[in-house]
Amino acid sequence: MNVIVSNKYQLLLENLGIDVIKSLNGEFDVDEIISTFQNFFYQRMILDITAIRDYKDIRNLQKLSISLDMDKIILLLDDSAESSSPAYLSKLISMGIYNFTRNLEGIQYLYNHPNSYRDVAQFHQIDDVVVVQQPTVNTPQVQAPSPVPTQQVMTAPTYTGGQHSHIIGIKNVTKSAGATTLVYMMYNELSRNYKVTAIEVDKTDFTYMKDNTLVSAISGSIMQEVGRFTGSDVILIDVNNSVQAESLCNEIIYLIEPTTIKLNKLMMVTPQTLKTLKDKKVILNQSLLSSKDVMDFEYESRLKIFYNMPPLDERETRNKMLNDFLVRLGFDLQANN
Repeated sequence: MNVIVSNKYQLLLENLGIDVIKSLNGEFDVDEIISTFQNFFYQRMILDITAIRDYKDIRNLQKLSISLDMDKIILLLDDSAESSSPAYLSKLISMGIYNFTRNLEGIQYLYNHPNSYRDVAQFHQIDDVVVVQQPTVNTPQVQAPSPVPTQQVMTAPTYTGGQHSHIIGIKNVTKSAGATTLVYMMYNELSRNYKVTAIEVDKTDFTYMKDNTLVSAISGSIMQEVGRFTGSDVILIDVNNSVQAESLCNEIIYLIEPTTIKLNKLMMVTPQTLKTLKDKKVILNQSLLSSKDVMDFEYESRLKIFYNMPPLDERETRNKMLNDFLVRLGFDLQANN
């Protein structure tokens, strides 16, 4: 069920045609909105920005972003000069507010297709520099961004540098499934053909690789770190448990180490995890399973395994299985063969 908080656009929001469990109309202090909904369960909140008293003061939106889950909120902007300015939109994005629009069609789109950072990155300014320049930045309606296809074809002509970085996240599903090492090996192999950056978030395991080109960052600064490397063809991120890092990725590869003890522990601690991976890009990492074993695993887990990766020796300069995996991801490694 959904929540509507309206003021100036009350009549517009009455035409949404969604199930509403609670509706408020009027102008409210941001603290009133927070106290009303902080412990209230809802699927989506449609929030008319004019319902927030002193909404032109960006600090009130910051309070909201700290206290409520902004992934659930669709912010309906007005046409005031303040909320229309690129600087205001950039500040919203910096606070993790990605779902904003100015019309009914935008709300309906975002209700079913919530934005991630990549959908609004063109409006984000870092140190007064727009990350991605577009001629339409003065009319920033983001109600219908083009979704990123789940199976992108990545060949050498795709990468022209600058604005075309492809960001790939690597995430452990079972504990210590090898994300950091895999990112490092992918980085070394892809660097033969592409300009690559490798980043780990909220950990410092890269220090053990003794390679000062690797980057360690914290969740709070990951957006800025990625902004520093927009000239890279490929950015690889060991996301760990960072929601901020995941939101920046064009695609995420989920790693499962299919040993009995790790799978059983996973199912005991978080039994619904495998269900959340349906239609995701899952690889079995450090795996000794045969082809038949993989088929059995797919049947039992109801997952489609993207790749079955055996244990790799990170000291090898070339690795056929790793190259096969990268080619399957869509990279052109012909010049490296």
